[in-house]
Amino acid sequence: MSDFVILTDSSADLGTDLIAQYDIRVLPLSFTIRGLTYQDFPDHRDMDPRVFYDMLRKEEVATTAAVNVAQYIQALDALLREGRDVLVLAFSSGLSMTYNASSMAAEELRDKYPDRKLYTVDTLCASLGQGLLVWMAALEREKGKSIEEVRDWVVSHKLNICHQFTVDDLHFLKRGGRISATTAVVGSMLQIKPVLHVDNDGRLVNVGKVRGRHGSLKALVDRMEQTAIDPREQTVFISHGDCIQDAELVAQMVKDRFGVQNVYINYVGPVIGAHSGPGTLALFYYGIER
Repeated sequence: MSDFVILTDSSADLGTDLIAQYDIRVLPLSFTIRGLTYQDFPDHRDMDPRVFYDMLRKEEVATTAAVNVAQYIQALDALLREGRDVLVLAFSSGLSMTYNASSMAAEELRDKYPDRKLYTVDTLCASLGQGLLVWMAALEREKGKSIEEVRDWVVSHKLNICHQFTVDDLHFLKRGGRISATTAVVGSMLQIKPVLHVDNDGRLVNVGKVRGRHGSLKALVDRMEQTAIDPREQTVFISHGDCIQDAELVAQMVKDRFGVQNVYINYVGPVIGAHSGPGTLALFYYGIER
């Protein structure tokens, strides 16, 4: 296996199983709720996500913060000092300043370690879409590809990572400025659920709306049918905002409709969950376009 480190951040929502199996390093973003700040570690050592989502259901408000330049410098300096090359795959610049911080840190450290290779890539992905891309990059590394080859593969394929989202509570989108207060109130009364995706600029955009929760979950799978490449051969990723039964339902839908064999499910972490709310459900796969 090529001897370089793949470093991402906790917005990738990867579980400790994949992180350990594929030797992926993860820097935590942070979130603040009830006046206390927590690190969003993949093992949830600071706060169990079920506790976090229960707080949101009780109308607690959470704020979030990107990985900053100092955190990146500290982590990267330690790896470079060990003689390791590093490929950073960062949370979408359309949703966070995390990628910008990684670029600034890398620029500062390249002069200090002129013999090391240090690359940063804006994944333009979020949640387990970012996780799917990072995992696929790790698979490319396992094939023995060089750091430059894996970097170039990521850049060439990142817009093939399709993100299909729905949320259960429109008021979280209202608070984030993505819909108006009127739309949130009327939509909630009529059980209108949005269908969203992450576009080619790495931003979360609304692409449709349907009536009812089950309809919104089916709509995610319908959109997968339009764009997925050889779904039977893929590992599909699903993340959820403390609604595991809905995640398992969507997993069964893609198995039944497309013959998908492998599905990986994990939580939407607190950093993204703070803005999307309990009941968020997201489906990620490799497709012809976003």
